[in-house]
Amino acid sequence: MREDVEKVIQLLRPMVQSDGGDLELVNVSTEGVVTIRLHGACSGCASSTTTLRNGIERYLRHKLPQVTAVQAE
Repeated sequence: MREDVEKVIQLLRPMVQSDGGDLELVNVSTEGVVTIRLHGACSGCASSTTTLRNGIERYLRHKLPQVTAVQAE
């Protein structure tokens, strides 16, 4: 499943990079919890939690129903 998650993150990466940030996949647990590290402008942004939940998590769960949650490290 990690490879599938990485492919979806690659699709999301250009949008995040356009705002001066970046994403790094840290882990995918056997329970479907995806851990992501935010870089650049995203790491200190007040909206990063919203981006994580309403953007990244929603898209990952849409593309990969086995993803149960997304969390930032």
